[in-house]
Amino acid sequence: MVSAVFHSPLGAASEPVVATKTVAASAINTRAESENAAKLMPPTRQPYDWRGLLLKVIPPVLGLALLVGIWALVSIKSTGIPSPLETFKQAVVVFSDPFYSKGPNDQGIGWNIYSSLKRVALGFGLAALVGIPLGFMIGRFTFLSRMFNPLISLLRPVSPLAWLPIGLLVFKGANPAAIWTIFICSIWPMVINTAVGVQRVPQDYMNVARVLNLSEWKIVTKILFPAVLPYMLTGVRLAVGTAWLVIVAAEMLTGGVGIGFWVWDEWNNLNVKNIIIAIFVIGLVGLILEWTLIKIATAFTFEEVKT
Repeated sequence: MVSAVFHSPLGAASEPVVATKTVAASAINTRAESENAAKLMPPTRQPYDWRGLLLKVIPPVLGLALLVGIWALVSIKSTGIPSPLETFKQAVVVFSDPFYSKGPNDQGIGWNIYSSLKRVALGFGLAALVGIPLGFMIGRFTFLSRMFNPLISLLRPVSPLAWLPIGLLVFKGANPAAIWTIFICSIWPMVINTAVGVQRVPQDYMNVARVLNLSEWKIVTKILFPAVLPYMLTGVRLAVGTAWLVIVAAEMLTGGVGIGFWVWDEWNNLNVKNIIIAIFVIGLVGLILEWTLIKIATAFTFEEVKT
């Protein structure tokens, strides 16, 4: 009788526990089966964002249509301005053979663009070799900053074309004078932006470098360069845009082969259609240069971390 009294409560109490465990196991199995079924099911395709695409495409198309419309109206009112259709037909002829060469003063538009880009690359490259290290030194050392700031403030506002006669006088040639003009107009954005970037490096970084007794080379390569790189690339982008603007004007004055000289030569021949084509080509090349440098600057900018 004692055994019955004690065994009956134990048996009654154990049944709900076993039932609870069974229900929990069943729920876990059901959840696992649901998850496996969800994995096996093909992912649902999100509807394409047509509205976002239209908002990106329609405004530029409307802007170009507005430009062409105004151009067409002006060409109707003025006999000297060719219509968009006439200019397009001439562009097909010009770009059908862009790399022909019939002498030093008669070459296709492709060779003229190449010559201008080559001058920009040389002048810009020399400016980068001088301007970026100079910007680091000006931003790093207060004495150099106080010494060069008045010179930069004095020379930076000078028009780049004002330096062209100095280049002709010193180098005795049109091509090196144009490269010199590109150099002198490209150096200021790189010097200023690099120096500002160095001066905005947090002081805590420099304190750590002082505590670790790092050499000046390691301070520049390990601390300053990564922090200053976005500022430096901004200066490079501004310098390239300025250089491309200046080379066209410089080539108009110096002659030879180049997109600026091509524009001036077409004006002397009263070929307005080719001048308009050159304007669009100059704008397109400048846009490609700026877009490329923006992509490079974005790739080397570490301010935002993507997760």
